[in-house]
Amino acid sequence: MSGVQTRYVARNEADMRLDRWFKLHFPELPFGKLQKIVRKGEVRVNGKRAKTSQRLEVGMAIRIPPLGDAATTKAPSGEKPKYVLTDADRKLAQSLVIYKDKDVLAINKPSGLAVQGGTKMERHLDGMLEALTYDAEEKPRLVHRLDKDTSGVMLLARNRQSASDLGKVFKGRETRKIYWAILVGLPEMDSGTITLPLAKLPGKAGERMVVDTEEGKPSVTEFRVLERAGKRLCLVALWPKTGRTHQLRVHMAALGTPILGDGKYGGQDAFIDGDEIEKRLHLHAREIDIPGSNARVKAPLPDHMKTTFKLFGFDGSDWLNEDPFEDLID
Repeated sequence: MSGVQTRYVARNEADMRLDRWFKLHFPELPFGKLQKIVRKGEVRVNGKRAKTSQRLEVGMAIRIPPLGDAATTKAPSGEKPKYVLTDADRKLAQSLVIYKDKDVLAINKPSGLAVQGGTKMERHLDGMLEALTYDAEEKPRLVHRLDKDTSGVMLLARNRQSASDLGKVFKGRETRKIYWAILVGLPEMDSGTITLPLAKLPGKAGERMVVDTEEGKPSVTEFRVLERAGKRLCLVALWPKTGRTHQLRVHMAALGTPILGDGKYGGQDAFIDGDEIEKRLHLHAREIDIPGSNARVKAPLPDHMKTTFKLFGFDGSDWLNEDPFEDLID
């Protein structure tokens, strides 16, 4: 560790001695060196000098000075390294919250942030959940996911019962989530239902889906064109009635109108000229119903989509406050 950082005491570390906390997080740090940096005041707890025998409380901030090679944290064989929740991660996670009640949190996930860790995925939402505990008994739990490059609203369960209830809701498709996407080109129809079955592409292509009418799983997407920019681009509302991997991206590409910035499924056809337009996926989970309540949460657009909206004059005057799928609700 090359610089100073701050870590926070987790719930399962309550009443732990400071020296035991360091042993847990930095097993390679010699006890003698720990005593020295504590004695010199380089380690601080909630901004104050500390003792190695100090008992810790949940949420306490521990200032850790540069430790050099001794700070290498080694996970036991076969286990993933423990996620290090930094000050920046904590502030980011808390800035994403757009709704909170006793059972549910809603966040506006930014484009580029993975929901869960994986190969070479050092920063992810799952590792930041401790920062969103607030007054709950435990950190919130993931109950669904968004692709790394998709932005927008996600629900988190704040307790075990809520996680169970929300899991059933998402599995049964009992809540409605609406996405906004900017497409390159115009669909042949202003609205419709796409029912192309999807399957994972075999081989070493990574996580990639294809239309497979023989062995694919049923996949249903409702779409509505909200606004057009000539024949170059259009803004659509999407309602996935099934939850297949990359469903919206594959379905839009299958119409011949890939989502702007989606090179994975649209190739070069997913991009248009213009330095002002970021080459990022223009797909945003705009709103979702909160199960068990009348609340409906809307997530503001990410900056790169706001810029594209402004460039092409998408202002929402005709549709912003309307439900694009009202005629389809039972």
